[in-house]
Amino acid sequence: MVESEIEKRSPLRQFVIILLSLLLVTILWLGATVAFPGAITLFAGKRPTNLGVQAGKLAPCPSSPNCVSSQSQDAGHKIEPITYNSTPAEAMAQLKKVIESQKRTKIIIETPNYLYAEFTSRLMGFVDDVEFFLDEGQKVIHVRSASRLGESDLGVNRNRIETIRNKFNEGVGRQG
Repeated sequence: MVESEIEKRSPLRQFVIILLSLLLVTILWLGATVAFPGAITLFAGKRPTNLGVQAGKLAPCPSSPNCVSSQSQDAGHKIEPITYNSTPAEAMAQLKKVIESQKRTKIIIETPNYLYAEFTSRLMGFVDDVEFFLDEGQKVIHVRSASRLGESDLGVNRNRIETIRNKFNEGVGRQG
């Protein structure tokens, strides 16, 4: 009886072949992602249906730690809103300019007091939903930044909002 080629391979050799095959596929996939950004949306997820402003509030954060909101009541998700001293129109124009200066960002909805943008990660194509709601009475822009997929974001959403706040404060949004 003749043994097949696969049966002649040791379990360790088969494991190494499988591991190298997976590594090769991963390298090819990452190469395609870098070469054609936006073309591969395996990790984009679906756009949430609960976004927008309802009764002056942005959607609450889910229980997972991959979301921050200036309207959240719990410390894990809480982040301060962006304050402004200009007119509401000037503040929103400055905010839009800051958002447009960010890489891999697409503004989806823009009104005089609301802006919704999608931020896509470079390497894996993860999409985060980021909302801004201008509260003219309080002279603040409420923020919400949430990952569509996964559990942890390693602080990406919080860092993003702080970066946006810093860039906003460098511009016309703070001028009186």
